[in-house]
Amino acid sequence: MIAHDILQPTHLLIILLAVLLILGPKKLPQASRAVGRSIREFRSATSLEPPPPAKAAADSSERTDRGA
Repeated sequence: MIAHDILQPTHLLIILLAVLLILGPKKLPQASRAVGRSIREFRSATSLEPPPPAKAAADSSERTDRGA
């Protein structure tokens, strides 16, 4: 099967290393958070359940500058 061949652990490791090289260690956490939010929004948009309440405290803490 093609899908089984694509998702080998070695291939995933190579992809993660390439992403690390492209984004760098400082931007990687921001990119992962953005991907996580996008997945969460997609799941809530495609489900029939109402979305969970937004966390105002978490959003404001993510916007703070961490010395970058």
